[in-house]
Amino acid sequence: MNTIAIVLTMVVPAQQAPTTGHAPVNGLKMYYEVHGDGEPVVLLHGAFMTITNNWAGWIGELAKTRKVIAVELQGHGRTADIDRDMNSANLADDVAALLDHLKVARADLIGYSMGGAVAMRCAVRHPDKVRKVVVISSTFRSDGMIPEALESIPKLTADDFQGSPIETEYKKLSPTPNEFPKFVKHLLASGLKPDDLGADKLKATKAPMFFIHGDADGVRLEHVAEMFRLKGGEVHGDMRPRSASRLAILPNTTHVTLMQRMDVIVPMVNDFLDAGPQQKP
Repeated sequence: MNTIAIVLTMVVPAQQAPTTGHAPVNGLKMYYEVHGDGEPVVLLHGAFMTITNNWAGWIGELAKTRKVIAVELQGHGRTADIDRDMNSANLADDVAALLDHLKVARADLIGYSMGGAVAMRCAVRHPDKVRKVVVISSTFRSDGMIPEALESIPKLTADDFQGSPIETEYKKLSPTPNEFPKFVKHLLASGLKPDDLGADKLKATKAPMFFIHGDADGVRLEHVAEMFRLKGGEVHGDMRPRSASRLAILPNTTHVTLMQRMDVIVPMVNDFLDAGPQQKP
């Protein structure tokens, strides 16, 4: 081994492979990965997505200081589908059961799109298991999306994903690689049913929440403001204690391109998760 190789071996530690498995929860064999060490944070992907195509790059950054638990929800990636609605309540219960399986008493949650709704629902249904929540481009009620987005959902078919990374990942990872059309139909059928977390329940959650949106991400600005107000936002922080919850709206950013703004979002997320109680001005 030459001198340069010896030096590199000394200063660049080998990256530890993640712990992976399938947890038996609520009739599922739920796939998960555990990266890094530290306080636990669970990553919840968006609809049709997987760990790989939702969190590429994010896991490595977050795992520098945290134990990152990345999951694949019902029917997604390496988690096979079952005969049950893919609604936020069912998926939230799966997340809570996974934490029990991993013997994690309490965790932070980061959810994108559908995963954000699941994270909020988990904080409502399992408050003792959730410390803080990061919600990226999501809603707590179906009408939170702009009409254009709502109207597009019933028109989607498996053909719209032909040749896309979503279809490719499904066929590569799923235990049922030939059932992509059935998966799409099932997910859309679940998504078209009304799903209202309830403003009163969101307001009553004790977990601080960080709402992160793009200025063109398909969620109504009034809905974003409503979520933040429910969690104690819209106060003059120089005059009285402000909420432990936070809001960020990124300019020139869409629902899809939000996930490409990791360099901006991850430092804000780390700051939020590391923060203690808000101090009086």
